[in-house]
Amino acid sequence: MRYLSATDAGLIGCQQCGRVWPKDQQRCGRCGAKLKPVNEASLERVWAFWWAGLIAYIPANLYPIMHTKFLATDSPSTIIGGVITLMGHHNYGIAAIVFLASVCIPIAKFFAVAYLAFTVRSGKKDGGHKRLMIYEIVEFIGRWSMIDVFVVAILSALVQLGFVASIHPGPAAAAFALSVALTMLSAQSFDPRLIWRSVERPASE
Repeated sequence: MRYLSATDAGLIGCQQCGRVWPKDQQRCGRCGAKLKPVNEASLERVWAFWWAGLIAYIPANLYPIMHTKFLATDSPSTIIGGVITLMGHHNYGIAAIVFLASVCIPIAKFFAVAYLAFTVRSGKKDGGHKRLMIYEIVEFIGRWSMIDVFVVAILSALVQLGFVASIHPGPAAAAFALSVALTMLSAQSFDPRLIWRSVERPASE
């Protein structure tokens, strides 16, 4: 059984507030957002940003995210190396936060966005509410993914003691920031209305 969709009824939903309007209307009368029809071609942008973010995430983990100079000694530190160093100094809470924000959350976002895009493309018909919840979680946690870059920026500003000690961001900081920005663009390019379109699509399509 197929339910009548908003598109079939000649309506279009606002992506910002959810209000439904006639499809020929250009802007939402409630929040003023531009109304855009459902477009499966947007999945191409999702995958383009996804792959670019994944490529940027590789050097973000291989190269040093910061350089700590003490006297004449330069100690580069990768993301994982920084977590291990924090644990070695018994800062387990901070180490856990950095590990979650810099490793667990980015990897989980890659899997989540890929899962959403793949299931929409393949026409998966069940689990619409679960997939929408995954999308909302990805949107919510995306703002916390830059915490590692913020830590490096704060340390670089605070620890500047001339020739005695200083901290400078490494090449991985820029790569990590780029990866986070690209994955956020990938998630924002995904149209959650495609989830329900795949649920409503008849088996013959």
